[in-house]
Amino acid sequence: MTSILIVDDDMNILNLVDIYLTRAGYRVFKASDGMEALESIEGIHIDLAVVDVMMPEMDGFQLTQQLREDFDIPVILLTAKGEMDDKEKGFRSGSDDYVVKPFEPKELLFRIQAVLRRYDKQSDMVNKVGEVTINRKSYEVQVGNQILLMPLKEFELLSLLISRPNQVFTRNYLIENIWGLDFEGDDRTVDVHIKRIRERLTKLTDAIAIVTVRGVGYRLEVRQP
Repeated sequence: MTSILIVDDDMNILNLVDIYLTRAGYRVFKASDGMEALESIEGIHIDLAVVDVMMPEMDGFQLTQQLREDFDIPVILLTAKGEMDDKEKGFRSGSDDYVVKPFEPKELLFRIQAVLRRYDKQSDMVNKVGEVTINRKSYEVQVGNQILLMPLKEFELLSLLISRPNQVFTRNYLIENIWGLDFEGDDRTVDVHIKRIRERLTKLTDAIAIVTVRGVGYRLEVRQP
């Protein structure tokens, strides 16, 4: 499951973003200042941080620089200002994007998804889970010694699910990331593609399974032999 760290001294914003991101399928960690943030994520894998600029003791710029140096994770800054010097200072400190307060939670979610996609594209082209290997360069799925060729959308869907085992992906998230924001179809498109992927995989392996999370979406489950 993708883990997001939220750092803000405004508890209302912390709780609002927590609720919204949790509903979107993310695991959320919260901190009210920079020092608490650094202490809370020791030994924990964090995929992205959302950091407020104006905080006591350690401001967002300092925290961003520390997160980049010590943990090498992407950072989105929350700022109440829109001046160019703040934007420049944020990017110089190592932030990947910024959102100006007040903001719509949906906008923040889109920006989080966009930053994660950029980092995903920079990751290894080969991803292996159990006996299943995804090769994004050749668009091949290898199950044991067998090569499985899939239609492009099915391959992209399986590739996304297998990149984060056990994370719940909402149908809307899958549509936006596989078919794009301009897609005019509905949730049934995802369901049909998932059904086809299941049919292909069950013939070759039971090491992984795509599980339906009722009312939400899907997650890829790794099953122990």
